[in-house]
Amino acid sequence: MRIGELARRTGVSARALRHDEKAGLITSSRAANGYRVYEEGAVARVADIRYLLDAGLTLDDVSAFRSCLDGDMPSVPPSARGLEIARERLAVLDARIAAQTAARDRLAKALGAESVRT
Repeated sequence: MRIGELARRTGVSARALRHDEKAGLITSSRAANGYRVYEEGAVARVADIRYLLDAGLTLDDVSAFRSCLDGDMPSVPPSARGLEIARERLAVLDARIAAQTAARDRLAKALGAESVRT
């Protein structure tokens, strides 16, 4: 199938699919006219990639899962390495949330002080 069909079937933009391909997560061959052609299995692979990205992993993180991206990722128990990556990503997200919460609290405090002055 061509990239437009893969995009339609997965709900992922052609641009994102090209990005995934550049990252080595999906592959295509080229038709005589130069168009990308994907195997049927690319649909499941793209779904698994999106599942991991939606869970907060990065493309670099997803690369560690290359060998198991062709199944039903949500129903398979994670490997030890998968758990390690997920825990690392969770720690990063927790740190970002804490930093954003602190910034929000400082801003709210500053606005509270401002409303007393006016």
